[in-house]
Amino acid sequence: MDPTIRTAATGMIAQQTRVEVISNNLANVNTTGFKRSRAHFEDLLYQTAQNQQSVQGEGVQTLEEVQVGRGTRLTGVQRIMSQGALEQTGRPLDLAIEGEGYFQVQFNDGVVAYTRDGSFQISDQGALMTSSGYLVLPGATVPQDASEVTISRNGIITARTNAGSESIELGRIELARFMNESGLRAMGENLYVETEASGKPIVGFPQEPGFGRLIQGALEASNVEIVQEMVDMITAMRAYEINSKAVQTGEEMSQMTNNLIR
Repeated sequence: MDPTIRTAATGMIAQQTRVEVISNNLANVNTTGFKRSRAHFEDLLYQTAQNQQSVQGEGVQTLEEVQVGRGTRLTGVQRIMSQGALEQTGRPLDLAIEGEGYFQVQFNDGVVAYTRDGSFQISDQGALMTSSGYLVLPGATVPQDASEVTISRNGIITARTNAGSESIELGRIELARFMNESGLRAMGENLYVETEASGKPIVGFPQEPGFGRLIQGALEASNVEIVQEMVDMITAMRAYEINSKAVQTGEEMSQMTNNLIR
């Protein structure tokens, strides 16, 4: 295959991947707590067409070597973990984290996952659960006769019961943070799990040093910026188009060479 065609093909593959990442961002523009992603690329190995040369004259001069690039490839898809806008819902069991930290939830097999989606609900047993049915850690049981459930900014859960007029403390929500939160692995359902790249979780209470505070009756919106995503999509489309033109040009040049042989 003509190196021109192969090089341009890597550019088309790269831009197609970039559009896939942008499309996923746009598809989740209304997903609670979603964090946008960005594709990163690097150039491939270079072919040395001519080595360094020394030119004799009044003084010895060295000419740089001549290198020809052979395309690009995907190196990673980085997740941008910036804070999304906080949207008021007025629902008592909706929680948003303003600042650093993740809610801890537990899968059915015991694995702990992490999320910024605080749209919680109460199970038939009074346990605090996610909308997907996963237990929120460290866990709190709400009595059946409880009313006016309140969650403070430092995570303390209180409620009133029919048996008395005073509020009783039911538990306290803990948050987790990571040295490299971009290294978390997305599992779908607005959930992440730790990896070697993210490091071990650091657990603490809201409003402690290094942790954000909780906002009851609010949810964190996606941090996707529609205008920026549309601009990036147009840029990727134009780059894909020009790479396809390079493929066509390489093919036409090959045909011309074949005609000369005939």
